[in-house]
Amino acid sequence: MTGKKTTMEIIRNHKSAGRNLLLACLIPLLLLAGGCSNFLAKSALEEANNLFRQGKFSDSLARYGEIMKQHPGAADRALFEMGFIYAHPGNEHKDYFKALECFETIIRDYPESRFRHDSEMMVFHLHNITDKDVRIFTQNRQAAEQQTRISALERELQAKEEEIAELQNKLQQHGLTTPLILPNGPADKILVEKSLRRMTLLANGQVIRTYRVALGENPVGPKEKQGDKKTPEGIYFIKGRNKSSRFFLSLHISYPNEEDTKRAKKLGVAPGGSIMIHGLKKDFAWMGESHTGKDWTEGCIAVTNEEIEEIDKLVPNGTLVEIRP
Repeated sequence: MTGKKTTMEIIRNHKSAGRNLLLACLIPLLLLAGGCSNFLAKSALEEANNLFRQGKFSDSLARYGEIMKQHPGAADRALFEMGFIYAHPGNEHKDYFKALECFETIIRDYPESRFRHDSEMMVFHLHNITDKDVRIFTQNRQAAEQQTRISALERELQAKEEEIAELQNKLQQHGLTTPLILPNGPADKILVEKSLRRMTLLANGQVIRTYRVALGENPVGPKEKQGDKKTPEGIYFIKGRNKSSRFFLSLHISYPNEEDTKRAKKLGVAPGGSIMIHGLKKDFAWMGESHTGKDWTEGCIAVTNEEIEEIDKLVPNGTLVEIRP
């Protein structure tokens, strides 16, 4: 009996030791597999991106398609890159419908993805592209938008013509016949009219340039707190600039002012900061003026990259900035 008991104990001890040894081997392997998976996904994404940079769009799309199957954790990134390639102006086989499908899949199936916001922006702008592939389902809306814009420009032109005529009359009354020449800068004031989505540069009260702008995603009312995505309202000045901005180039507005700080303190919130006049991200520069079709910033004032370059030359630090509702 004692002999049998000893034998059974030896067998159980061997089984227990075997299980422990198996677990000791499996755990590091599972950890290593997770690390390898992340490394392989990163390596595959770099490979697909290199193909895109070489202009091998079809090969890059195929590689991103494989990544979606092999690395589900990177599927939203792969979808975003595929959508960008399908919509890229350098892709002679571009397909806006497939691009829309990629971005809409991210919005629908990956609501927490860090690519969701940019995907929403891409969906909006793809609907505005006047390419023959999407002209059929956008032409009615675009025609209405264009007519509205034309009417606004006509009203603005008429107002400017009346302003010029009035100034010419004043010159004649003072015996001056020298043609009115608008200055080329530097500007001494920036006027932003939020409701008109218009920014005007002025020098000695005369208009130098006007630009159509995009504002914060929540444009109505003054900025009250950090993260509310509102564009401020009030009197500020240009306190500096960043020529290495991720939005191409930016001029820093001196928000918050004293009034903004008092309001935020009364509300018990942080007023926020980093309000800029800036251009577009490198990957979205090709959108040009179409970016103003939707307010999309975190509270900043956005123009095209060509426009911010011009503004940078015309507007010195210390320039007054008035932002009206």
